[in-house]
Amino acid sequence: MADIPLLPGSPRRLSPRAVVRGGQDPNHGQQYLRVPGSQAPGRDSGLPSDGGSSCSGLVINNYLDASEPVSSEARLSRMHFHDNQRKVDYVLAYHYRKRGVHPGQGSPGHSLAIVSNGETGKEPRARGHGDIELGPLDALEEERKEQREEFEHNLMEAGLELEKDLENKSQGSIFVRIHAPWQVLAREAEFLKIKVPTKKMYEIKSEGSIAKKFNELLQKLSSPLKPRVPEHSSNKMKNLSYPFSREKMYLYNIQDKDTFFDNATRSRIVHEILKRTACSRANNTMGINSLIANNIYEAAYPLHDGEYDSPGDDMNDRKLLYQEWARYGVFYKFQPIDLIRKYFGEKIGLYFAWLGLYTSFLIPSSVIGVIVFLYGCATIEEDIPSKEMCDQQNAFTMCPLCDKSCDYWNLSSACGTAKASHLFDNPATVFFSIFMALWATMFLENWKRLQMRLGYFWDLTGIEEEEEHSRPEYETKVREKMLKTSGKSVVQKLGTNMTENEDEDDEDKLTWKDRFPGYLVNFASILFMIALTFSIVFGVIVYRITTAAALSLNKTTRPNVRVTVTATAVIINLVVILILDEIYGAVATWLTKIEVPKTEQTFEERLILKAFLLKFVNAYSPIFYVAFFKGRFVGRPGSYVYVFDGYRMEECAPGGCLMELCIQLSIIMLGKQLIQNNIFEIGVPKLKKLFRKLKDETEPRETDSAHSKHPEQWDLDYSLEPYTGLTPEYMEMIIQFGFVTLFVASFPLAPVFALLNNVIEVRLDAKKFVTELRRPDAVRTKDIGIWFDILSGIGKFSVISNAFVIAVTSDFIPRLVYQYAYSHNGTLHGFVNHTLSFFNVSQLKEGTQPENSQFDQEVQFCRFKDYREPPWAPNPYEFSKQYWSILSARLAFVIIFQNLVMFLSVLVDWMIPDIPTDISDQIKKEKGLLVDFFLKEEHEKLKLSDEPGQRSLGGGRHSRSRAPSSAPSGRSQPGSIASSGSQHTNV
Repeated sequence: MADIPLLPGSPRRLSPRAVVRGGQDPNHGQQYLRVPGSQAPGRDSGLPSDGGSSCSGLVINNYLDASEPVSSEARLSRMHFHDNQRKVDYVLAYHYRKRGVHPGQGSPGHSLAIVSNGETGKEPRARGHGDIELGPLDALEEERKEQREEFEHNLMEAGLELEKDLENKSQGSIFVRIHAPWQVLAREAEFLKIKVPTKKMYEIKSEGSIAKKFNELLQKLSSPLKPRVPEHSSNKMKNLSYPFSREKMYLYNIQDKDTFFDNATRSRIVHEILKRTACSRANNTMGINSLIANNIYEAAYPLHDGEYDSPGDDMNDRKLLYQEWARYGVFYKFQPIDLIRKYFGEKIGLYFAWLGLYTSFLIPSSVIGVIVFLYGCATIEEDIPSKEMCDQQNAFTMCPLCDKSCDYWNLSSACGTAKASHLFDNPATVFFSIFMALWATMFLENWKRLQMRLGYFWDLTGIEEEEEHSRPEYETKVREKMLKTSGKSVVQKLGTNMTENEDEDDEDKLTWKDRFPGYLVNFASILFMIALTFSIVFGVIVYRITTAAALSLNKTTRPNVRVTVTATAVIINLVVILILDEIYGAVATWLTKIEVPKTEQTFEERLILKAFLLKFVNAYSPIFYVAFFKGRFVGRPGSYVYVFDGYRMEECAPGGCLMELCIQLSIIMLGKQLIQNNIFEIGVPKLKKLFRKLKDETEPRETDSAHSKHPEQWDLDYSLEPYTGLTPEYMEMIIQFGFVTLFVASFPLAPVFALLNNVIEVRLDAKKFVTELRRPDAVRTKDIGIWFDILSGIGKFSVISNAFVIAVTSDFIPRLVYQYAYSHNGTLHGFVNHTLSFFNVSQLKEGTQPENSQFDQEVQFCRFKDYREPPWAPNPYEFSKQYWSILSARLAFVIIFQNLVMFLSVLVDWMIPDIPTDISDQIKKEKGLLVDFFLKEEHEKLKLSDEPGQRSLGGGRHSRSRAPSSAPSGRSQPGSIASSGSQHTNV
């Protein structure tokens, strides 16, 4: 062993290129580092070897006394190890506790540092003067500690470098900082086939002259709306990209190995290693997710790029995103999609790109919706049916709305409802429905084009699906199954099978027979939840009926019965929807877990389908009831349908159910957006943060005053909320997309309210990702996955639903049939009288007649809205010919409307290519340029290889002796960069 004195001011964290033991010479009082002679494979300590024997076994941890803590000035960056050189690419956090610590040992004012160097061999360390004697740990803590040590050893075996602090308090949190050196990054980048830019750049083909000028004009006009961030995809030049290969290092322009891979890519590489590293002590558990699930670690996350609100001019990507994207003050600006993708990865970048396109597409639909609404306002005085209903001289005497307590009433008293209905029930809404169906198709087509464009600029074309690792729950189920079916030891069995997934058989994977109980529970539970939703809707219907009957008994409340019942019922529906949404989200997660999907992607897709089905039924079932069922099963005077004894089924308002559908849709849509999407998203994270803060303050802990003044980045990120995925973000937008498209015929202003919500939603989500969540792992993906299929399904279903809303719920078809089949002058004069049937009041059932009628005149016949034969006809009260003609017209309209809109949608789909022409041309061009670039670089490489041989023939012995040093070799010392005329970089 060689003793090397630690000089004053030397770095307090050692390079893991040598095994180091801290000790103290009692004679000199000076700290020494003990360096063994054997070196780690592929590493060079720069020190002479003494020929010491290499050790094998567990990890060596090197303890350094920190009696003189590193000052904040000495720390150049809180993103690096304490040597200020190696970048922290990932952090593992865990909580520890001890039963007892000897008093007076260790100073709580600062921590001791541990550097794990990846060497093998662990010997009992002789305690020095400043050592801490650990108290006895309970069995569980001891087991977890051993599992962590083994896992960290395996990480170092994979080439990673670790740093963490000593457990010198009675309890606390420890952060394991992970750094991936260049050799590991290069190896994993090749394994993952990560595309990186080559030295070759080419010019992106510009459009034609007219399109080019138009694009330049748009660029100038929109320049105030652009965020002030470095541009990427809008540049005219682009690097050729090629999957990273250590054998083709000469292709890449590697100027600095520390910055060649950006932070997101580095953390992604480390996360891949963490996911596939096994731990035999934890029943051969595979990956960090399993260890977190078993509470061995608490969290694993990459670091943010510093603080977003730090004072000063120092800028990082997180601070730039906050200033130009995650503030409400920049709501009018475009999103910096390229920077979002660079910082958070492609999956989150695609979400915000989709959300931005959806929001921008809501602008034209909002404008058209406002025009349709204004058209209804402008023509309200010209609407003949409204005039006839409001005309006092017509004096249509209507039948009582309830038994006994309700009196006869004049239709003119519903004048306000009739005029309000015209705002949404007019011919313009039909064309708006057709427009919105085509709008949904164009949105999806444009999204496919934008997705391809982003895929080209983000180098996502041709990427392969990454191999996914099994979920911890799946491994546990397999282990239990093997324990039951095999006499072998579980650990032995898993040791032979779990590491060789290619050779799995029925014994070490779950079959449909194993999952059948889970499928059965899923099917029964989903049916129960849907039945529960329907029963709640029926309960609200009963509430409306009974409340209406109760309010009708009182003369003071009788005039406002309909308004009161409708408003309170909608609010009840809204509250129930909000509560059931949260319940159904938790139920969907539980149901997916008992299915035990193998991979995270399968788990996510099944969870999305279940949650969407339950939330779709929950959100839209009250609206479907009002749109298609309310007022259809009422019966007629003298033969009403009763829910319970004495309670009649509710009817639509005199102006039809469309106005009530509009009220229901608007209140539920606005309520969900305001309460669930905004108040919950803003309030709940703040409450969680406050709760954690109060919990930390109440817990007894040994504080570090210097540390609390200057917390490390991993401490700051640990206090943030963990990232849980994009499913909630997508789900609320998909449900909103349904509100905008499914019933737009009844509420043309839906796109306007969706637009206003989304302007806030974009910045709200941005602020949440930048300031309130831990940094997510960067995930590469080519598309938005199953969400596109759901959007496409909603778009197609919206055509059918709007066709039925127009044909069944509105009066569009009855007016059309009357105008062209029954009107004497081709106008709508007499339409109201045509829709009302006669009833002889003497035929009312005993006990249902109005008591103490205060009506002005004696009533012989009352009117009700239906198409039935009059009392004097041969078949009184049977459906009339007009009823059957209108019904056939309604069915014909549904068929024609559906086929016409579907045809137009297919036509739009066909006319708009999925891949933009310029992008497909660039992809073809890039392939050709890549081949030419390869051939050129290979030719230059061969040319350079031949030069030393030619010089050796003419230069004699001295020339020959120097030839090997000038020839570029396939291998060099780690970290070295060999330059030549073509700037080749060799490893």
